[in-house]
Formats: sequence, C-alpha cells, structure tokens
Amino acid sequence: MVRSSSLFSQVLGLISRMGFEKDAKAVKAERHAKGFSSWDHFVSMIFCQLAQAQSLREISNGLRCCVGKLNHLGMKEAPKRSTLSYANAHRPWQLYEQTFYRLLARCVAEGPRHKFRFKNKLLSMDASMIELCVTMFDWAKYQQTKGAVKLHLLLDHAGYLPTFALLTDGLTHEIRVARTLKLAAGSIIAIDRAYTDFALFARWTAEGVWFVTKMKHHVVYEVIEERVVPQQRKILRDQIIRLTSAKGKWKYKRQLRLVVVWDEKKQEEVVLLTNHLHFGATTIAAIYKDRWQIEMFFKALKQNLKVKTFVGTSSNALHIQIWTALITMLLLKYLQFKAKLGWALSNLVALLRWNLFTYRDLWAWIDDPYEIPPEIVGPEQLLLCPRDLDSRRMVTT
Repeated sequence: MVRSSSLFSQVLGLISRMGFEKDAKAVKAERHAKGFSSWDHFVSMIFCQLAQAQSLREISNGLRCCVGKLNHLGMKEAPKRSTLSYANAHRPWQLYEQTFYRLLARCVAEGPRHKFRFKNKLLSMDASMIELCVTMFDWAKYQQTKGAVKLHLLLDHAGYLPTFALLTDGLTHEIRVARTLKLAAGSIIAIDRAYTDFALFARWTAEGVWFVTKMKHHVVYEVIEERVVPQQRKILRDQIIRLTSAKGKWKYKRQLRLVVVWDEKKQEEVVLLTNHLHFGATTIAAIYKDRWQIEMFFKALKQNLKVKTFVGTSSNALHIQIWTALITMLLLKYLQFKAKLGWALSNLVALLRWNLFTYRDLWAWIDDPYEIPPEIVGPEQLLLCPRDLDSRRMVTT
C-alpha cells in the first residue's frame, strides 16, 4: 500500500505554495494565463532541470507520460509545447527570482554554519560566463561572432548557498555589480583580483566589512611593519603596508596587510591583500583558499543542471531557466543538509532523476536510497488459497 506521494511531489512541497501564489499575484503572472497557471509553468521548468529535458517537447512528453501522477504535483494535465513556449517568452521571470529568495530564507535558517572558528559571516563573490549562439540569441551580443551572458553570484559559506544572483550581459564587469552590493558590518568577503578597486575597498573598510583578495602585480606600496611568520605553515611573509602610488594612496588612505603564501601544488607564491589586521596569517590564507568553493558551485551548476543549453531563445526564457536552475540547486542543497547519508551533489541529482515519480517517503529515501521499502498488505487485500486458484481455473476453462 502506497502511503506517500512521488519524490518529485515531496521535493516541490519544500516550496511554499501560498508564498508562490502571493508572488504570482504581485507580479501579475496570471495575466493571459488561459488555463496554464504559473504553478503549472513552474513545475514544468523544475522538471526540465531535474529530468535533464533537452527541449520543450521532452518536457511536455515527459510529463504527459506520467498520467495519474500529476495531481500530486498540483497540475491537471501536461502542457503543450506551444503553451510552454509562450509562457517562457511572456510570463515575468521576476516570479522565479522571488521564489528563489523565499526558498533561500528557509535554507539559511536550517542550514549549517561555516567551518571556521570565527563567527563573522564569510562570503565569496565571482561571476561566470555563459556562452550563447549569437545567431539564436541576437540580443546577447558579446563579440562579433559570439553571444554571452554573465551570472554574478554571492556565496554564503554557511552551507555554500548563493545569497545573491544577477544575470547581466557578457560585457558587464564584475566590479560594477560589486559596487551595488550592501554587505553587513562584520562580514568577510573573499574575492579574486578582478574585483580590485581601492575606492570600493575604502568604502567596505568604512562600513566595517573585511575583504581578502589576491593582489595585482602592479600595486605600488611600502612596508611599514614586518610580522612574525608562523613556522611550518607555508606562510612566507606577513607585512603591514601602505599604498604609495598617487591614485592608490588617494583612494585608500589606511593601512593594509600583505600575506604571502606558498602554493605547493602550483609551486608559486600567492600574494594576498586584506584589511583585516588581527586574524592569523594562516586564517587569512584559509579564507582565500575557501573562495574556491564558489568556483566549485559554478562547476556543479553547469554540470548537473540546465544552464548551458536552453529550451527558449528569448531573454525572458533564458532568465526563467537560470532562475529555476538556482531554485533547483537550493532544493538539492536542502536535501543534502537533511540527509544522514553524505551525498555527493552529482549522485543526488542522478538518483533523484531516475526516481522522480517513485512513491517513497522522501526523508527515508535520502537517508537510504537503495533500501527496498517493505510491502504493506492492507486489510482489504485477500490472500488466495490453492483451492480458490483451482476454482478460478475451472471457471475460465
């Protein structure tokens, strides 16, 4: 006897349906719906991500072959390809952005802390290019023969969750996006040297935000203080410096800290720059090393979800698909938090894709996906004895 709905239905249950309907009403997503609701559209696009559907036709046919199981998803019937195409082109993508941030609030509240001893919020920021065919996505011109958009993310290292996302054209520089962010006082942000902007660093310092970055080669400075280097920690230098170039000392007037770390793997020195003067040099090095997690997040996003090939060519359709990919990533991260089994994200995506419409309890499944659930015999089921079987054979003959 089945006592639960499909795994797909239970995963969708993590999203507040009431909150979704409220957001849909706020952005007027139901305008000209014609029977295909915003929730139907949302379920179809999440199915695209989890089932790795390659086209609108695969989404439509994939849902259509699950007759009798769509009611658990809140759908009456599978959408037609043309209906889904029109919705991707015209339904406001801002609905999916708001759904992302609603789900994020739940994940942050129930997620783990970061691995460091300090209590400051640790963040990292980076951007990744998503290349497009310029003949199909003519609105996303990047070069003469190439099209591209750029996904900017701010990653919270408590659970490695994306707390901010922005999709821009491929020509938008990372610094322009970083200047628009308002970070909480006491936060620590790890960034690559592409974000080097001493005016921005001065603003962050005034607001009580700490940064750790890789220093560019052309920075001119003078050493004010040499600090003691910890033994056997691959720290080569720990110095307090001041910028001496005309532009540098005008934009950033305070002291900075320079930490030089030996990278054993690449056999080279890594020069780090920070405004935090009190943490140990090894902690500064570990903070920047943990910045690699945002690179791993982009890699996992592109390898496991649909953000490299698209089922629509309009700007609105592309926004919807990327936001649904980020929502799906939050759902997968939440399942990782709750599971007793140490899931690798790629394994979780694969097994969930193969069992989307399997009727199992979700929380039992994520703890032990290989266990066969016991078959429960209900009181209404009667066991046939051999005499009954013989009588049935006589009737049929």
